[in-house]
Amino acid sequence: MKDYFAHESAYIDEGCEIGAGTKIWHFSHVMPNCKIGERCNIGQNVVVSPGVVLGNNVKIQNNVSVYTGVTCDDDVFLGPSMVFTNVINPRSAVNRKSEYAKTHVGKGASIGANATIVCGHNIGSFAFIGAGSVITKNVPDFALVVGNPAKQIGWMSEFGSKLLFNAQGEAVCEETGDRYLLQNNKVTKQ
Repeated sequence: MKDYFAHESAYIDEGCEIGAGTKIWHFSHVMPNCKIGERCNIGQNVVVSPGVVLGNNVKIQNNVSVYTGVTCDDDVFLGPSMVFTNVINPRSAVNRKSEYAKTHVGKGASIGANATIVCGHNIGSFAFIGAGSVITKNVPDFALVVGNPAKQIGWMSEFGSKLLFNAQGEAVCEETGDRYLLQNNKVTKQ
């Protein structure tokens, strides 16, 4: 007996592990040998390609394809119609399956609607990728990045609030009171 929900129009291929409380919605396809954690929500028209690993409480909005080579830690948010890639130089007539580049999305990261993640670049924990951004390099933990190509414009708390650091490199999340420290262009929660 399965302890997850899949809409009758969803396809779940053989060899998948799907955690308790996960919901897979209309017209979505989970391909072979995926590992999906508990309490995930996979929206309408989502494709999860073979071998993808998703942690617990991952939220995937409508019209997202999560390609082979992508892993997402717990609490990741993938906004509507955002895009992952897995080949740097695709050509229809050239088979490059052996060249798939990996992309890792760290715990608690959010990727906005219509953003594009060029493969081979990692997204740090609690990073925030603005809607429509194009990621062409690694994104540090807690970084706020926007644009095409994406540029870092600040830092975000675990809660999702912009952090304002003082001259000593200290910031407080306005919503939770959590304290953060910025040293050598790296943010840590205190």
